[in-house]
Amino acid sequence: MPGPKTNERPGTRAVLRYARISPYKVREVLDLVRGKPVGEAAEILRFCERDAATLVGKLLASAVANAENNDEQEADDLFVSACFADEGTTIKRWRPRARGRATRIRKRTSHVTVIVSRLPEAQLVRLRARREAEQVARRARRVAGARRSPGRRAAAGAPDAAAAGVAEAAEAAVQAATAAEEEGIVDDQAAAVAVAEGAEAAAAAESTETAESTETAESTETAERTETAESTETAKSTETAESTETAATTEDATAGAESAGAEPPAKDKGEE
Repeated sequence: MPGPKTNERPGTRAVLRYARISPYKVREVLDLVRGKPVGEAAEILRFCERDAATLVGKLLASAVANAENNDEQEADDLFVSACFADEGTTIKRWRPRARGRATRIRKRTSHVTVIVSRLPEAQLVRLRARREAEQVARRARRVAGARRSPGRRAAAGAPDAAAAGVAEAAEAAVQAATAAEEEGIVDDQAAAVAVAEGAEAAAAAESTETAESTETAESTETAERTETAESTETAKSTETAESTETAATTEDATAGAESAGAEPPAKDKGEE
């Protein structure tokens, strides 16, 4: 049974007609991105060294823009469902050759079509869970790296066990998502649920670790404030006791001098 015709394929399309390039050269580039997600296809085309890659990249961006503006779809949910290059008009030129003869030059053109469609729902669930797990893993690695620094660990006063647990949970979620996506498990819904649960566990572990670090920092700050207040109060009481003792000593000396008939000690100019 023949497949659907080119004008009957579902999805949002962008067409470039009469491109001044051979269809054979365009097809070699189209084979690289057929069936790939839009983000991955754009990255492949960006680093491809063929001249047709620039043309196909612009056409892919146009198809994605059409899907976003006309069909109200998310760019992250799209993939290249179909892409093909048909032969266009051949422009004929002539080149003079030996003995008064001429040789035909064929300047070929092509009609390039790129069609983008929405990924299946089960695959979208796995893809979103994988992205979430990767994001959680990146955050966990950043937290673990910050905790490994001596200054941050001394300020927080907490061990690295919580951060390590978050990193391990996030890595496990990423591995589960990768396995479910690469193996193509038959029960897509079960695989998606498992990956989503792994991502939720990693997020919960991260939130717990963040709460613990915040509580530890608050307790450390409270202890420092209490210690500072106590030291200030001790210093004030010591200064008060010293001033009281000095005043008593001066008063005793003055009383002893008066009882002995001697003149009281002269006061400083500042005291006068």
